[in-house]
Amino acid sequence: MRAVLVGSVGAGALAAVGWTAVTGFTGPYTALAFCLVIAVGELARITLPGHRELAPIASAGAISYSLLLSLGDQPVLYPAWQVVAVVALGVALGELPHVAVGRGPQVEGVARRVLVAMLLAVTFRPLVEGLSLVGPSATATLLMAALVVLAWLADTMVAAVLRAERLRTRVLVAVGDEIRAQSAAGAAIGSSGVLIALACTVTGLVGLLVFTAPLLVSQVAFRRHAEVRRTYLETVRALSRVTEVGGYVENGHSRRVGHLARAVGCELGLVEAQLLELEYAALMHDIGQLSLREPIAGGATVLASPREQRRIAELGSAIIRETGVLDNVAELVRRQCEPLDGDGDEGVPPLGSRIIKVANAFDDLVGGNSDEERRAAVLERLRMDTDSEYDPRVVDALAVVLGRL
Repeated sequence: MRAVLVGSVGAGALAAVGWTAVTGFTGPYTALAFCLVIAVGELARITLPGHRELAPIASAGAISYSLLLSLGDQPVLYPAWQVVAVVALGVALGELPHVAVGRGPQVEGVARRVLVAMLLAVTFRPLVEGLSLVGPSATATLLMAALVVLAWLADTMVAAVLRAERLRTRVLVAVGDEIRAQSAAGAAIGSSGVLIALACTVTGLVGLLVFTAPLLVSQVAFRRHAEVRRTYLETVRALSRVTEVGGYVENGHSRRVGHLARAVGCELGLVEAQLLELEYAALMHDIGQLSLREPIAGGATVLASPREQRRIAELGSAIIRETGVLDNVAELVRRQCEPLDGDGDEGVPPLGSRIIKVANAFDDLVGGNSDEERRAAVLERLRMDTDSEYDPRVVDALAVVLGRL
């Protein structure tokens, strides 16, 4: 999917640039103004949680140029391929400084931003002449809004397919993740694009500058959100290393369990928020070992008594609850050592806890060893205990994940 997207959008953009170069630009100063705004927006792109690349100003500029009706009293009539050419040139210009310092973009992210402009241009530009849309009206506004929503939905579907392909998760799960992750940003960018296009019909190019400014505030908010999430993950990773530095567990154990648990969670169709909590819990699942007077041999809790396992899990959960913001993570850690049917009146442990139990047991018995026979033997051992200890669905998902490694 990634190759198809990048190849088709790249070919379309090159063709549009070539054709526009031959036929010339209609309204060259307007095209230059929007091209520069798109370039600046692309230069200021940000990366949101989930490795989602976003360029709010560039995207809003591309949308508004696709939907532009007039500048003041002067109608603007340019073809769809000119829109694609201007957007492609602006994106390329904005990415040059990033590439020069070795911070190349996510190619599929760039392709998606150009694709949205393509979809809007080929659907809206022919209607400008066909319906004689030359100024702000209810018809034009509703048409713009409807096309922007449809383009956003198409972009979300493409992003979901790419995510499902990258993470090996279910497409429907990825669709839900993308809708939840992109709805706020999509609403801000789409509405700004429509507002800029409508404002330019009254104020000319001044509207481009005036209505781009609010996106700067939104971009700062998005960036802060991304930084908070990044800080959380870095803090959790640092905490997970404490048990390794103290000699309680084998070096790299927490990281391997975290990777395995996340991959198994993807295979079982957990949504993004659940995957994040699962990863946090998996990284910190052994933090309760810090309370032990003597470390367990090799740090393998799977070899400890059930009572000791429960004590470690409860102490680790108590430590995590002290943060005040990771209660769900603490609960996953607390119940990770319970048998398949649960322990007491609380019922079956959460799926995340069952995943951590399997991933931890596997890594305790295999460690960093990549020997295929050893992995197969441990996997078979886990299967033998699926009646009482391990969830058979989780063990089967682990087998699928290991088959891809």
